[in-house]
Amino acid sequence: MEPAANSNAMADVIRCDVAVCGGGLVGATLALALADLALDVVLIEAHPFGTFGQPSFDDRTTALSNGSRRIFEALRVWPLLEREATAIRRIHISDRGRFGFARLDAAEQGLSALGFVVVNRAMGAALWHRLEASPVRILAPAKVRGMRSIDGRQSIDCDLGPKGSVAVEARLAIAADGAQSVLREAAGIGAQTWNYEQTALVTNVLTQRFHDHVAYERFTPTGPLALLPMSEGRLGLIWTFTADVAQSVAQASDAEFLARLQDAFGFRLGRFMRVGARQLYPLALTRADEHIAERLAIVGNAAQTLHPIAGQGFNLGLRDAASLAEVLADGRAQQGAAFDPGDGLWLERYREWRGADRSNIVRFTDGLVRLFAQPFGPIKALRDVGMLAFDLMPAAKGALSQLSLGAAGRIPKLARGASLQ
Repeated sequence: MEPAANSNAMADVIRCDVAVCGGGLVGATLALALADLALDVVLIEAHPFGTFGQPSFDDRTTALSNGSRRIFEALRVWPLLEREATAIRRIHISDRGRFGFARLDAAEQGLSALGFVVVNRAMGAALWHRLEASPVRILAPAKVRGMRSIDGRQSIDCDLGPKGSVAVEARLAIAADGAQSVLREAAGIGAQTWNYEQTALVTNVLTQRFHDHVAYERFTPTGPLALLPMSEGRLGLIWTFTADVAQSVAQASDAEFLARLQDAFGFRLGRFMRVGARQLYPLALTRADEHIAERLAIVGNAAQTLHPIAGQGFNLGLRDAASLAEVLADGRAQQGAAFDPGDGLWLERYREWRGADRSNIVRFTDGLVRLFAQPFGPIKALRDVGMLAFDLMPAAKGALSQLSLGAAGRIPKLARGASLQ
């Protein structure tokens, strides 16, 4: 690895084949996937490399699908994460105060686990460790100010703070810089945003009884409540409210908070004994109008941000990265040294590939949010009947479990645990 911003004498221009803008979980994964393709890759990150200031490397928990686990296995990241990961062997879905429920069991699907829960900070550390041993050049800290097309490349303006500025000229720029993507905006690509007018409260809790590797999704009048099994018997809690209620609950004493959580969830896990620090995150659906532009590909939260109700957002973003990496690997294999990663042919293949998977997952997630937000009695009754019917239908459960690999079409090689080459 060559840390491009660590030298005292910084060039005015850095040229490369591919510039990945955004070193969060999806951007770092994509840079690592491209590292073995004989391409000159620069990863641009706003926070110092090796620190945990990166917003996606926080203490939130993420439910990794089996497809995401296989991506990390193929990139040799999973061995660094495995001890930090907690298997989800069953999922229990219920509607507070109603009769509807549904269950998913890994054993019934012939799986060892339905997924794995990992703290984002641990994923960030594992990716950094692998990037340090890779040929990817790291430009950090570097804040992207803009981008413009020039001479068959995208020129990305980067502010290096006291070290001045630099332009990164890449044959292909990749926007992995989040929902408010600077690169997406610079390319003139709009995004549709739907504010759910909900805020997620995120924390860890400890219960009287061991979670036994069960994940819980409970729908309440204020919004969904998810409990994800973690190491040391803890559970990651994601609880949604309106913004004003979320603020009040976040500021409540530990005793008041635990009492409110107990009332909402019940005693299936015994008493809630302890709660950690609480953080709030506003929730919205954001969907970019396009996945590509001239010499630009868009991945992860820059392409779409989802409500956490079904735990699909990060897994969808990781499939963006795996799909784009595979398209570029195919191009390199076919054209050798003449391969141009920013050629519209390859970008169009990426766009076509991602369309159906993204559309289906967005519809599925948004539909769940709207369905369980309905206050009308007849709809609630139909919802509960639907859950009970699902609980009795093995075929439906099998179809839902396949979301871990993708909602439609071709599954990326990395998501099947295969090498790109």
